[in-house]
Amino acid sequence: MAKSNKQARVLRHKRLRKNVAGTSERPRMAVCCTGKHIYIQFVDDAVGRTLLTVSSSDKTFREGGNKSNMAGAVLLGKMASDKAKAAQITQVVFDRGGFRYHGRIKAIAEAARENGLQF
Repeated sequence: MAKSNKQARVLRHKRLRKNVAGTSERPRMAVCCTGKHIYIQFVDDAVGRTLLTVSSSDKTFREGGNKSNMAGAVLLGKMASDKAKAAQITQVVFDRGGFRYHGRIKAIAEAARENGLQF
């Protein structure tokens, strides 16, 4: 049994990762939301390599005065799918990182789907 919320999230993430793995054809889109920033990575688990990263701390994201709220999450999801398209990634496996599929996580996923990524 977890002693804190963070430990509970890590346990959920470990349980999730038993079934979710990325390949070179279909990498894992890992999302992490902290109190201050949002991070998205495209990971090839077969090789153990990160293919792309997008975060709210990137210079291109911060230039528009964007923040890590719901509107920023939608923009970050679009940025991630645009970068993935540029790298010829069209299909991904979504890894919510132990977080509930709600709020910013859901906004990222829906924005990426609307912009052309297939989950």
